[in-house]
Amino acid sequence: MDITELGNRIIAGDRRALARGITLVESARADHRADTARLMEVLRGADRQALRIGLSGTPGVGKSTFIESFGMMLIAQGLRVAVLAVDPSSARSGGSILGDKTRMDRLSRAPGAFIRPSPSQTHLGGVARRTREAVRLCEAAGFDIVLIETVGVGQSETVVAEMSDIFLLLLAPAGGDELQGVKRGIMEMADIILVNKADGDLRPVAMRTCADYAGALRLLRKRPQDPEGYPKAMTVSALEDTGLEIAWDEIKTLADWRRAHGHWAARRADQARYWFQQELRQALLAQLETPEMRGHLAALGDAVAGGQTSPAAAAQEMLALLRQTSGARP
Repeated sequence: MDITELGNRIIAGDRRALARGITLVESARADHRADTARLMEVLRGADRQALRIGLSGTPGVGKSTFIESFGMMLIAQGLRVAVLAVDPSSARSGGSILGDKTRMDRLSRAPGAFIRPSPSQTHLGGVARRTREAVRLCEAAGFDIVLIETVGVGQSETVVAEMSDIFLLLLAPAGGDELQGVKRGIMEMADIILVNKADGDLRPVAMRTCADYAGALRLLRKRPQDPEGYPKAMTVSALEDTGLEIAWDEIKTLADWRRAHGHWAARRADQARYWFQQELRQALLAQLETPEMRGHLAALGDAVAGGQTSPAAAAQEMLALLRQTSGARP
């Protein structure tokens, strides 16, 4: 399919074209990367923005259950919801189970929803390398809300905050020393902490856990992009669908405040700058994957392994070779 035609079909809301576009942007082939760049230029004309909500949490906290219940609530309000669920990948094969779509049975069948599982392919930060581009495709397709679910490995999952407008941290009650478990890094990035499974016998425990986190959040320095009272901790039950509407009201309140005070546009600009720098780093690293550079890299690696040179000296030599190669190109 022609790239311009593909872009126009995505803008028109063609779900099959959207799925094909995401497959294209996730490809690592050089020709597909060039096609992706052209596709993103076509989609710039759509000029659509969705509310991007990042969601992280420890494994087993109920992220998929929460997303399904939360997504069904949003669809009932007439909103279109896209879910980009990132699954952990095998370090050996790069494959993953991709079970999120199976777990979200009701949401996957809803006409107003689009669910796309993607393997993380060992990319650090809890998201796949091309998740941000997939978000842009979903926005261009006219979805109102884009939910980005991370793999659920803990405190390293702060990269999702660089592609979302609101970052939710989902936690479970009675999970041990959770203040140590999630660490300060991810707590400082979270806009709202949701203590899930606040139902049945766990409800009192969830209330205490929520109070503990509310107290911990008060110790953190207030961020300029937050109104009074944020970030905050709340309890929800994805199983019983309780607390979801209150959480949605808080999300909308925070998003509206940031728009009104200029933080929304500034945050999007900072994120675009961040991803430009990331893309540049990846392009520089890709130069090491050329056949010529791989040979030099292997030879220097053998020299380091054999004790003939130091890692620092070998790195400097490799950088000098890259500069020479780049200078020789027209």
